[in-house]
Amino acid sequence: MKTDQLLPTEFAPYYSTYISKVDQEANLIEELEISVHEFIKFVQNIPLDKYDYRYAEGKWTIKDIIQHLMDSERIFAYRALRIARNDKTSLPGFEENDYAAIAGADKRSIRDLLTELAIVRQATIALFNNFNEEVLKRMGVASGYDISVRALGFIIIGHQKHHQKIFMERYL
Repeated sequence: MKTDQLLPTEFAPYYSTYISKVDQEANLIEELEISVHEFIKFVQNIPLDKYDYRYAEGKWTIKDIIQHLMDSERIFAYRALRIARNDKTSLPGFEENDYAAIAGADKRSIRDLLTELAIVRQATIALFNNFNEEVLKRMGVASGYDISVRALGFIIIGHQKHHQKIFMERYL
């Protein structure tokens, strides 16, 4: 499964920002695995004094963003599971800033955050590994928009890549 197989009707327009960051030739499962390793290696090379840095008042730190990536991935994977199981319930959105405000990422070590991120991704990979072509194309509704299981997988990857780019542009 590759991003160039996705139809524009499989996700909300605002997710194209994330999906466009994934190589069109990338295989979903392989890229879920590769991208998390690349991200962890990238973060491990960031100077220690940058992990708690905010480039402007009210902006998240690198630690906050890593926690946000985990929270978001868990939610996207949960949505994928519900849709894969043909649950027709319209799934609600979530307020990322409310999550970040109480997540406590600032009290965690970068090692702890990255270890958990790797575990979350392994759970996501295990979930998506069990979806066949029919299931990956299954559609549901999340945050008021139609979305496919496969789009959710690519959104997870693209969301991570989006934040890695922000790290490079605004934090380093």
